[in-house]
Amino acid sequence: MEKGNKDKLVWLHRGAEEFLDAYLAAAGIEDTKTPLFQTLDEAHRLSGEVLSRRDMLRAVKQRCNAAGLSDLSCNHTFRGTGITVFLNNGGSLEAVQDMANHSDPRTTKLYDRRKDLAKLSEIGRRIAFE
Repeated sequence: MEKGNKDKLVWLHRGAEEFLDAYLAAAGIEDTKTPLFQTLDEAHRLSGEVLSRRDMLRAVKQRCNAAGLSDLSCNHTFRGTGITVFLNNGGSLEAVQDMANHSDPRTTKLYDRRKDLAKLSEIGRRIAFE
């Protein structure tokens, strides 16, 4: 479900699909109307209540911190990474724009980090030769 209560079909990599299926089975989620990300009750069981955006951001930041990633990491960090990897691997701007549900390609281009990667690569090359 996207903003404005619009349904959005999301394509998943086979590996992601397998993880999602395992999560749904372990969580006992069978109803497609049940929230995927839920709060926990006092016994640490899924409550059936949707996890708020703030709680989700807190969870993402905790996982990023545990993985040694920057404190600035957030859900949009991964959105930018996904868009950049897709484009780096030959995906079209139009396709990734649709996947990101952006109505304007300029919004999608804001997440494209290929120029940043090229600059880092160039810096690494210059340092290696000096």
